[in-house]
Amino acid sequence: MGFSLSPLAEQDGFRLEAFDTIGSTNAVALERAQAGDPGKLWIVSKQQESGRGRRGRAWATSHGNLAASLLLTGNFELKTAATLGFVAGLSLADALDAVCPVSATFKVGIDGAGHTGRGKSALRVELKWPNDLLADGAKLAGILLESTQLPDSRLAIVVGIGVNVVVYPDDVPYPATSLVKLGANCDAETLFLALSDAWEENSRLWSEGRGLAEIRKRWLARAAGVGSEVAVRVDGAVLRGIFETIDEDCRFVIRDNEGERIKIAAGDVHFGAVASASAE
Repeated sequence: MGFSLSPLAEQDGFRLEAFDTIGSTNAVALERAQAGDPGKLWIVSKQQESGRGRRGRAWATSHGNLAASLLLTGNFELKTAATLGFVAGLSLADALDAVCPVSATFKVGIDGAGHTGRGKSALRVELKWPNDLLADGAKLAGILLESTQLPDSRLAIVVGIGVNVVVYPDDVPYPATSLVKLGANCDAETLFLALSDAWEENSRLWSEGRGLAEIRKRWLARAAGVGSEVAVRVDGAVLRGIFETIDEDCRFVIRDNEGERIKIAAGDVHFGAVASASAE
């Protein structure tokens, strides 16, 4: 089976370029934008040789995993476009719900809660601010947004999504996992088909930022670690407290030991034992 778009995505004018191996799906999407591509273009591959994550970190995509980048162009404000990361997280979580059942023994999330109730064999996925998906408390997927200004003053946004389908990295300073390790019977092609469909629903709801309040509500319903101890590294400093919510602008909100509410626009989040031991 090769990569394909859902009928709904095709109907809405999305296009697809699929590769067996690629340097970086995000880099290719940005190249297409600079060459005049109008957007609504998915770039996908089962192997990525020079992918990247947030803050310039490497993101390996071994063969059989999913690397997907969506190019969008328009008269976006950068602040509004940045919230597409939350749309991407919800879309990927919905896609995993649809196509990746696992054994009924997989029930516990980072917050200790049970599975989502989508059936006794549903895979429990949680969204970790700002751009990760967790399963069983370990990183399953990451999201990276990049942008470039076009000559006609429009903005090109690339939404990059990487999922550990068959292999996960073992040289990272945090727990990681893959769908295969979790017992899920799902390949990259099947997952992407569901993702392209789920993106349609969530992006229409987002509606260029007009529906952000509902996106925020849905995101919080799947958020990892609400009410838990957290440490956030921000510009070399570590802020500690309890994760309360994300605000109307999708900033991370914690309450520190003095009871002050702190809103964080960007940072690296660590929960639980990792918050205590590894964030310094």
